[in-house]
Amino acid sequence: MRTALAAVALVLVAGCSTGEDAAAKNTPNGGRPPTPTATQTAEPSPTVSAASARRLGLRAVAALKRDQPRVALRLIAAGADVNVQDGIKDSVFLYAGAEGYAAVVEAALAHGADVRSTNRYGGTALIPASEHAHVEVIRILIRAGVPIDHVNDLGWTALGEAVGLGNGDARHQEAVRLLLAAGADPSVRDRFGRSVLENAERLGQTAVARLVRAALARQ
Repeated sequence: MRTALAAVALVLVAGCSTGEDAAAKNTPNGGRPPTPTATQTAEPSPTVSAASARRLGLRAVAALKRDQPRVALRLIAAGADVNVQDGIKDSVFLYAGAEGYAAVVEAALAHGADVRSTNRYGGTALIPASEHAHVEVIRILIRAGVPIDHVNDLGWTALGEAVGLGNGDARHQEAVRLLLAAGADPSVRDRFGRSVLENAERLGQTAVARLVRAALARQ
């Protein structure tokens, strides 16, 4: 029975995906469609075996890598394991966070995503989301309790990457505001011994530097 349910889920996903995700590539927002919200798409997962959930989870990761978030959402609703990682340690949750698929992040969290899980760089979902200033994803991950000051294997925290690998534009400024408001430590240093403020000044991120100085003054 479990195998039959999983097979039906895969057939439904395969049959419904191509047209919608192809059309999505011609929409605004950087070529990425405004995906349905998790509450619109998430339904109680059918009972599937662990092996089937793993297969569905890997298919969901692959779908995201093809820029097919609707497929990933359907697979999650069908019982995909949102924590299973592919050969380069990408899970649906981690990859969605890194690439800014907010609806998929919400759906993964609703289906048991491990907020402490880490990618191949030893980083949480919040770190690459902050580097790329995926503001809505950052808000979601902060609310979900992803560790704010986790340090990855390259010596970066989320705040460190938002500044040291960001460009200081309006989105990165908002990312920095959100992280600081959530309690990110502004005194943290990178693997080269440079502080967040030093990186902001070195990179000419004047507005970001002001935000960091204000946070340091409040410590």
